[in-house]
Amino acid sequence: MAAFIQKLFKSRKTTEVAPKHRKATQPEPAEQEDTRASQREEQLATLEGSPSQSVLAKLAVEGVTADIRQTAAGRLTDDASLQEVQKQAKGRDKGVYQTVKSALQQRREELARLESISQTIATLTRHAQDQAKSDDTKLYEARLDALLKQWAEVEEHATPEQAQAFLEAVHQCKERIAALQSAAEDEKRQREQRLQRKETLDLLTRTLDELKAQPPETLPSLASLDALQKTQENRWLEATRDTAVEKQEQKSYETAMLALRNYLSSVRRITQDRDTIVELGALLDGEGDATDDQREQAKTLIAEINWPEGYPIPAQLEPLRKLAGKRKAPTEPRVDQDQQKALANRLETDLNKLEEALEAKQLKESRQLFKTAQQHFRDLDQRHAKPYQARMQLLNGQLRELSDWQGFATEPKQIALCEQMEYLADQPMDPEAKAERIKELQNEWRDLGGSSDRSLWSRFKAASDKAYEPCKAYFSAKSGLKQANLEKRSAICEQLESFLNNADWSSIDWKAAERIHQTARQEWKEAWPVEFRDNRAVQKRFDELLKRLEAPLDEERRKNEKLKQAIVEKAETLVDHEPLQEAMNQAKALQGDWQAIGITRHREDRKLWQAFRKACDQIFARRDAERTEQQQASRAADESAQAGLEQVSGVSEDSDEQAITVALATLREIDGSTLSRGVRDQVQKEKQRLNQILSTLKLRAKMASWQSLVTTATTGETASDSVPQHWNALTGNSDSSDPVELVIRAEILCGVPSPEADQQRRMEIQVQRLADGMGSADSSNDQTQDVEKLLADWCLGGIGKDADIELAERLNKALSNLNQT
Repeated sequence: MAAFIQKLFKSRKTTEVAPKHRKATQPEPAEQEDTRASQREEQLATLEGSPSQSVLAKLAVEGVTADIRQTAAGRLTDDASLQEVQKQAKGRDKGVYQTVKSALQQRREELARLESISQTIATLTRHAQDQAKSDDTKLYEARLDALLKQWAEVEEHATPEQAQAFLEAVHQCKERIAALQSAAEDEKRQREQRLQRKETLDLLTRTLDELKAQPPETLPSLASLDALQKTQENRWLEATRDTAVEKQEQKSYETAMLALRNYLSSVRRITQDRDTIVELGALLDGEGDATDDQREQAKTLIAEINWPEGYPIPAQLEPLRKLAGKRKAPTEPRVDQDQQKALANRLETDLNKLEEALEAKQLKESRQLFKTAQQHFRDLDQRHAKPYQARMQLLNGQLRELSDWQGFATEPKQIALCEQMEYLADQPMDPEAKAERIKELQNEWRDLGGSSDRSLWSRFKAASDKAYEPCKAYFSAKSGLKQANLEKRSAICEQLESFLNNADWSSIDWKAAERIHQTARQEWKEAWPVEFRDNRAVQKRFDELLKRLEAPLDEERRKNEKLKQAIVEKAETLVDHEPLQEAMNQAKALQGDWQAIGITRHREDRKLWQAFRKACDQIFARRDAERTEQQQASRAADESAQAGLEQVSGVSEDSDEQAITVALATLREIDGSTLSRGVRDQVQKEKQRLNQILSTLKLRAKMASWQSLVTTATTGETASDSVPQHWNALTGNSDSSDPVELVIRAEILCGVPSPEADQQRRMEIQVQRLADGMGSADSSNDQTQDVEKLLADWCLGGIGKDADIELAERLNKALSNLNQT
């Protein structure tokens, strides 16, 4: 037990071994228990403190009790300490070995998990950056949401740099989404504006057609025409705000609106001078003649009214025209009688349908049928039209009554719209939102068909003007902003033109030129809104300057794309190139060449990069495959070697020679070339240990044989065939035939002290050896050979037979010490 404790704690070794007949004093059992108890208390106290990893590693191996060793092993966290304890505990302490082995396995698994998370973070960051640059907008927001969901699972493990890189890419993606949404909203707004412009043009055209079909006896409602003009002007203004309008479309609107304004102006003038017109018209029915002043007044009124051409002249202007000396407008030539009969039949059919529609209270259909009937009525000559004149007037009156009834039904809604507009006028709101709400209420008023009640329309118009008043300042400021943006765009054009005029394309920094191109486009986009009409010339100039800049840039990009295409082709040829190391070196060189190439088109560069990366990945995948194959082979070899090590771990100094030989044969069968370094070192150390044990066993057997020969020689002649064969050649080499001197020489060689009575002679022999240049041999082989010479003389030279048993014991004792050294 004492030797075992000494070995565990690596106590200092005694340089000299006491003679066998002087046994070392062993501690009494009580003293041994006290020592163990003291050591246990000391080690427990160490554990209760805050021991370092090195102290814990020592306790895990050298602890007095299994609990101490297990506790110390369980508190180890350092990889180096864990591995060292695992090596020392293997084959000695199974519990500690399993504990540290499990701890190392857990640490490896944790490291693998953290590495996997790190790879996931890098992958998510790369995907986010790729999406920020991607031109594929399909399911763009859904893909970003998926990335954010995956990021939430690993965000806590990301470094600040990784988090910043990911969030910057996400910010770019969100800006891209906002831009897409803005573009979609702008497209929706433009579609709505196109629809509103189309409806405005249709309504103006339809109104003008109705005015052209208006009978001379009926003058249109001034209030209705005025409301129609203003609502359609506002509608067109909103439908053309911040959008491009085709020239033909704008021209059609201006032509139709001008015609409506002229017609409205003439009707307004007639309404204002109605009394004068009636008075002057009455002069034609009287007996007296009109004076020259009255005729001149009639001419002036006719000129001021300026009735537009193409529209039927109102009947109340005819007397005025006659008084002014103008003939009645010539009537169009009539068609033949057959056509007149056909038209009369068609008019009859139209009037029947009109009566049915009026009875069914269908206002819209009734208006359309009456319009058609009027057209057919005007196409008839006087003889065919006269039978239908009274019926037409009757149906016209019924249509007015239905329209008045419809107006009565919509009047509460129009009053509600007035109240809403008046309430809106007093509300503090965002100008854009307020203007939009005003527009909505005006659209609702228009959808109701307007109002024949002049006071109600005036109320709604006054409320609209009051509500829109605060918006004027805002839109005026916005107009100033448009002017400032227009000036900024002009400055951009000046700077861009100056750069182009002074650029030396043979030595230009292409990346800087590309940044100028991008910056100009970005700043141009930011200088918004602008007035569309004023921006046309500036926009045209900017587009031309961009084309001048893009031409050399595109040429340089295409040249660089060809260079990158060549690199891709070289990389693809390296996929199957041998040797692999040369292929990888060339691939790395190509990556450097790739980075050195200048500007390219983003989409083309992306395609080329994907092809180049695919080829490089295939090259390095071969390396990874070889590494994986080697690792698998090494892992399989390690497992096989560990099984062999487990098998021979039970072999110790107490095992026989055959067991040790078998264990060594087992270890020799292990192929060390495929083992990992740690396992290979374990196998080598185990071989050294077993070889040392085998050498010790052989030496012990040899010493036991020699000691037997020494004892046998004192009792008589030793047979030559019982001793080693090479001893015969060593016989006679002794300097003396005295058995005492021979034993003293053996004691000197083996480092064993001689009896007190032989000390003087031993001294003399040592002096003689020094004089002969022999001294104390350091080589164990020379020492063993010198001892064998002495033993050969003892056994075969006849010296031993003259010795007594005491000398033989002294010689055997010396041999025992040789065995231990």
